[in-house]
Amino acid sequence: MTYKIARAALLVGCATLAIPAAAEDNAAAEETAAQQRQILPEPGPLMETQGEDILVTGDVLYTDLVNSVKTPTPTINVPQSLTITTKEQILDRGFTSIGEIIEYTPGVNTSQGEGHRDAIVFRGIRSTADFFIDGVRDDVQYYRGLYNLEQVEILRGPNALLFGRGGTGGILNRVTKKGTLGETFSGGQVAVDTFGAVTVQGDVNFSASDVVAVRVNAAYESLDNHRDFFDGERIGFNPTARFQLGETTLLDLSYEFADHERFIDRGIPTGSDGRPVEAFEDITFGDPEENYTELEAHLFRANLQQDFGENFKGVFSAFYGDYDKVYANFYPSDYDQAETPDRVTLDGYIDTTERQNLILTGNLIGAFETGPIAHSLLVGAEYIATDSDQDRFNPVWSTNGEDTENFLVQRPLALRGGVGFNAEGVQAVSEFSDLNDFTQVEIDVVSLYIQDEIELTDWLRVVAGGRFDSFDIEVLNVVSDELRTRKDEEFSPRGGIILKPQDNISIYASYSESFLPRSGEQFANINGDANALDPNTFTNLEAGVKWDFATGLSLTAAVFEIEQSSPQVSDDDPETLDVIDTKTQGFELQLQGEVVPGWFVSAGYSYLDGEQVDRMGETGLRPRELPENMASIWNQVQVTDRFALGLGLTHQGSSFADNANDAILPSYTRIDAAAYYDVSENLRVQVNVENVTDELYFPNAHATHQVTVGAPLNARFAVTGRF
Repeated sequence: MTYKIARAALLVGCATLAIPAAAEDNAAAEETAAQQRQILPEPGPLMETQGEDILVTGDVLYTDLVNSVKTPTPTINVPQSLTITTKEQILDRGFTSIGEIIEYTPGVNTSQGEGHRDAIVFRGIRSTADFFIDGVRDDVQYYRGLYNLEQVEILRGPNALLFGRGGTGGILNRVTKKGTLGETFSGGQVAVDTFGAVTVQGDVNFSASDVVAVRVNAAYESLDNHRDFFDGERIGFNPTARFQLGETTLLDLSYEFADHERFIDRGIPTGSDGRPVEAFEDITFGDPEENYTELEAHLFRANLQQDFGENFKGVFSAFYGDYDKVYANFYPSDYDQAETPDRVTLDGYIDTTERQNLILTGNLIGAFETGPIAHSLLVGAEYIATDSDQDRFNPVWSTNGEDTENFLVQRPLALRGGVGFNAEGVQAVSEFSDLNDFTQVEIDVVSLYIQDEIELTDWLRVVAGGRFDSFDIEVLNVVSDELRTRKDEEFSPRGGIILKPQDNISIYASYSESFLPRSGEQFANINGDANALDPNTFTNLEAGVKWDFATGLSLTAAVFEIEQSSPQVSDDDPETLDVIDTKTQGFELQLQGEVVPGWFVSAGYSYLDGEQVDRMGETGLRPRELPENMASIWNQVQVTDRFALGLGLTHQGSSFADNANDAILPSYTRIDAAAYYDVSENLRVQVNVENVTDELYFPNAHATHQVTVGAPLNARFAVTGRF
């Protein structure tokens, strides 16, 4: 990106997609507004489609004021694998969850997350906390809605420079919709699927002038699926306001309310052969009344953008989140198909989390030249204050005084409301009265970071930077009345080199580091000797090529290696530490864009390999939930001006559900389809069909006897309008 392009992108707020901010070119603004009113936007001067999952404006990665790379860098020049799914793709594919997006993204797959949260495996590294919203950490464990999003960004590889702790295998960032200045419009969608789930969404924007806009996104979902007892409701309400305070100052304010409850399903057990017992596919191993999760969250966001002359821009954000969550469940903890094929052991717990996050971030972004060398400079600071209380109670059964009980395998199980008849026919009553864990956590994090993207010549660019994090944690173990503290200070470097043999080709190599404190993603794990241990550290080497063909296709290929170093107390000498290294290697390929006019393709493939390591060295065991091969493809053909068809396939190779490699998740291939018809310029009807061949498959697991049963053939019908 030349200096002039960088400065232009900087001055328009790091680019805009479907929400233009007071465009100076009236003709371009009118054309963009017309595109906004279409259900299927067509490429135009301000919006260029580079592929099914990457959408850019003026060659710059889309974001409104905050994005995951934080600088106005063209996607082709980011020395890192990334995938962007826009609101148009979310609409076309009929996506209703983060997990459905993951299924069509190379290099990542889903984990079950105990049935109550989004959980992603980034290049073989599991994560429940590497989630961000408008670039701000969103680490509570829950299912995230899609109703108010412009796009979802998935970056692979360690990302500590931009995001701090975690980000060890990748991060997922949700970019929310903002107010649109100078326009008044409304839209929405009503959808129902063949399981009985219903979704109603609305999007209304008011703009009384060119300097103030108010936008409200809201959604109601009545949840249902193919499993017994499953139900739930989700409400999302997100009003936002945008203020053009002057020619150089833009302010966005947002409040989001999330109210979510659903049944928790932990899946089915595996048999003697280590595979899920297919005969149990219709049995829900839980309690219809005691398997549930509830979340209430209040999220406040403020973002101020200030231009400082022609070359510098400041972006300042404040976030406050208040989360109140509970989840309770019974689940199959043991099953012996050979000895007792008609009996299953159930365990359970109830867990609550109350968390408040305050996050303040400031970024200074500059585009300037020093002699013949062009720079895109990022300097930033972040402060995080977190208070988090979490507890867990185990059940106590009246029959044995233990936290587990045996039941006959039948549909439904003889358990309701914590009361049932065990395998011997004796009435068993459970109470969640055994306090297993209760911690109160306070965290203070101070971070400073700097990065420079340097254009040395037309064909050579260099990225260099680093981040310093001071992570201070205090954990009160209420059960033992023990207070433990730890402070970690870590420096995370990042470097990259990009060769540009042509403007539309980038050949890159990059190196980055990240760390995860021993308190873990949810902050409670420094009891015992763990508070004496240094953080786990992660390094990533990646090399790849990005090629944007003139025909509209975009090809990305990357090879990578992630190495994890985990300090452990030595077995021979408790005063010393052993450092255990584990490596994951792989290859990713993406092909996206328009093959011929009217035919769009998004295809991805990833190969992943890894081996567990302990103090004795390599174990010969493969990390859990690490499929060797994953592939997906989505085709969308515009048959006529109003009618389009979609056909997709997603494949996941076999993997293990446990680290002992005793339980197997079989490979599967699922075929999906869609049809769209534009009744008018502002009204669309569509149907999305999942699992066309009605294959029985098991996409993920949480443990050996908790394997998710994939959905059978089903369809979702939607009517979408914009006015």
